[in-house]
Amino acid sequence: MMKIDNTSISKKNVGEVVTLYGWVNKKRDLGGLVFIDLRDRSGLIQLVVNPESDVYELASSLKNEYVIKAIGEVVLRKEANTHLKTGEIEINVQSIEVLNKSIELPFDLNNTTALEDTRLKYRYLDLRREELKNNLMTKHKVMQSARSYLNSLDFMEIETPILCKSTPEGARDYLVPSRVNKGCFYALPQSPQLFKQILMMSGMEKYYQIARCFRDEDLRADRQPEFTQIDMETSFLSQDEIMNITEGLLYNIFKDVKGVEIKLPIDRMTYDEAIDLYGSDKPDLRFENPIYDISDIFRESEFSLFKSIIENGGIINAIVFNAALKYSRKDIDKLTEYVKTYGAKALAFLKYNGEFTGSIAKFVTSEIGYGLVKTLDLKENDLVLIIAGEKKMVKTSLGALRCKMARDLGLIDKNKYALTWVTDFPMFEYSEEEERYISCHHPFTLPQNIDNLSDKEDAKAYAYDIVINGYEAGGGSLRIYNPDDQEKVLNELGFTKEEAEAKFGFLLKALNYGCPPHGGLALGLERLTMILCGTENIRDVIAFPKTTSASCLMTDAPSEVTEKQLEDLHIKLSE
Repeated sequence: MMKIDNTSISKKNVGEVVTLYGWVNKKRDLGGLVFIDLRDRSGLIQLVVNPESDVYELASSLKNEYVIKAIGEVVLRKEANTHLKTGEIEINVQSIEVLNKSIELPFDLNNTTALEDTRLKYRYLDLRREELKNNLMTKHKVMQSARSYLNSLDFMEIETPILCKSTPEGARDYLVPSRVNKGCFYALPQSPQLFKQILMMSGMEKYYQIARCFRDEDLRADRQPEFTQIDMETSFLSQDEIMNITEGLLYNIFKDVKGVEIKLPIDRMTYDEAIDLYGSDKPDLRFENPIYDISDIFRESEFSLFKSIIENGGIINAIVFNAALKYSRKDIDKLTEYVKTYGAKALAFLKYNGEFTGSIAKFVTSEIGYGLVKTLDLKENDLVLIIAGEKKMVKTSLGALRCKMARDLGLIDKNKYALTWVTDFPMFEYSEEEERYISCHHPFTLPQNIDNLSDKEDAKAYAYDIVINGYEAGGGSLRIYNPDDQEKVLNELGFTKEEAEAKFGFLLKALNYGCPPHGGLALGLERLTMILCGTENIRDVIAFPKTTSASCLMTDAPSEVTEKQLEDLHIKLSE
């Protein structure tokens, strides 16, 4: 006999005798009657035990998280509980069997204020909570929706290897030593990138995979060392066609999981537009407040600092919030300390109330004031926050400050989904750590102009990201399919022929056997689920996540291994 889900029982079952299994979520003794909220994965149902019952004493002794089997008759409640799916009925218990007991819990599952580390240590208890259970159910629904949609378009689901060759893809590889091949290592895949391109060269044309990926990088609230992608690749399709397929995928996921119909087509902006207007390549568009360039307004200013910055190639930018009365000088000093973490040396401000006050008000002539009012469309009570200096620093600082201000002022609608494409990414970006140009996406991204690669500052790629609520929810590109073009890109990245052959010779060889034009995209499953669940912590949508130090508090991983294991792997630890 199949187990009956608690929430499948309703008033249509009144008079029936049912057998239920689950955990004691809460027990209450009221006027002789014992009420038990029985919980299973589907939800709660109320059990009632009368004082005359043979199991009354047993019911009275039950504690939270005991696992029980209960048999009883479905009856109507005298007063329905509208907050409960099963709130119209209850179970008049005839028998109870304790299947297992529970020791005292380290935290209250119904109203926990426990630290995250405690909840991660006892993750098997934490997952019993409604919030996390629902998050995992949402993630499950996202995967089901994605598979259904891609299958309907004749995509093939194909697995790619977990034990791979170490190739430079941007982040640090997790390495796995080989016992059989002394001194050699596998790498865990940062993504299925090379294999899905090989599948296109193999004639598969439409591939997808719910793919596990691994990156040994510093962690944060929306990043984990192991994560999952909804990964896909196609042949013979244009960038627009791939983006259209992705829009259909997102439309179906939002509708299936949240009952929300997103607007299609999704808006687009270029990378340069995103940086100029929002200071980020993943702008949060749930609120307005763009970045304004006011360099020309101050070009002839008597303010020597601003004037010298402009003369030396810098810029002066501003953001505006209608909140002048809410921010004291002390509050603005705190904002100054905030932007300093992004490289800004100072934060100037002006308050507008028909006239200007603030840290640089004495430099605002009537001409400058007119320019500010017109350019910034200033209104009464507007607060103007200004940063001057090198372009990248200014944009990054104001982009971060823009989001902080919106959070602090409660301008972000948590029930809103703002989607946009960001296109035309740079082909290269300068790495301060490596002191050289590296791929902005990866070395196999198709450049928009193969003959203009030497000008690395201006070279653009056929690369695109889908951004939702300020998160990069996914990204992709068209790929290089001509072997000569691939060699040119690798040369620009500083790879010798020998180095390129050693790192990804199998891909370079395959390019010579009739490679079709191809491209693809990957959505971050956890990040997308995080957005749909309304949480800002990616650990909330992963069953068994790692901490920011990449450790599992429940299993104590990573851990030391025996000398024999190291010996088998031909590894000796340094002192």
